[in-house]
Amino acid sequence: MSDRRYDAILLDLDGTLVDDAGRIPARTLERLRNLHGRGVKVMIATGRSEGGTLDVLDQLGLDTPAVVFNGAGIWCPVERRLIEERLLADAVVRDLVRWTAENDMLPVVIGAGAKVCLAPRNEFEERAIRYFHDLRVVPAEEVSAENVIRVTVFSALQASSGDLRRAIVAHLGRPVYVTDFPLRWLVQHRDSPLLVADVQPPCRGKAEGLRYLQERYGIPPERVVAVGDATNDVPMLEAAGLGIAMRNSMPEALAAADRIIGDNNSDALAALIDELFPGSLIQSRCTGA
Repeated sequence: MSDRRYDAILLDLDGTLVDDAGRIPARTLERLRNLHGRGVKVMIATGRSEGGTLDVLDQLGLDTPAVVFNGAGIWCPVERRLIEERLLADAVVRDLVRWTAENDMLPVVIGAGAKVCLAPRNEFEERAIRYFHDLRVVPAEEVSAENVIRVTVFSALQASSGDLRRAIVAHLGRPVYVTDFPLRWLVQHRDSPLLVADVQPPCRGKAEGLRYLQERYGIPPERVVAVGDATNDVPMLEAAGLGIAMRNSMPEALAAADRIIGDNNSDALAALIDELFPGSLIQSRCTGA
């Protein structure tokens, strides 16, 4: 082990690493590149698919695999493929697509490199699916239940996203890992009434990143810093040696964190890196930051 207290940093994307415009603040980007160059493992842990994560990984220049699909997959940026992948049972996918469609919800069915959904029925659903990479709108008979990693469900029927999650779990009656949030939590959907539930195969959520860091690099959870802002970040915030929540976080993430820093539109993450990994500050000064 090195003399550092921490040997890895595990980062959520939306609301954490990227600002409300979808960009990595320049100072944070430089600090993370420096950390990576010094041998600190910088790992992304996101609810996005692999397609929605590629630009960020390329910008950071990482060779460390990324947790995608809320822990249901791990993507290798070097081999450009999923090196771990959990799949929903075909029967679960068929049941969920049928049940959601019959109950005025919109399902989006996602596999590696493939996303399909039924036709949106209103403006809010149209806006919701606009941000999926390479999504195809198809009739119900063209929705395949094979090789599916996630089904994302949009609904405006329940009082909260937690109610939507509980309804899905109660209906399926089978082991699944479900994360949820109100769509209005995302800056581009502040006026949306839609609730979101992502249904994935059983896994540890983003805490799969901690498991991978230990198995692949020998870094135990107590030597990992995890940073996030939402309910789907709670598993990694609770399991890491140091769990950090952004100031703009959901209440559940704030409660799970050991510490709270500034919001995602500030240099708070860069300042945290300077504090916890002081060599990044020295190196950045030498390069003219």
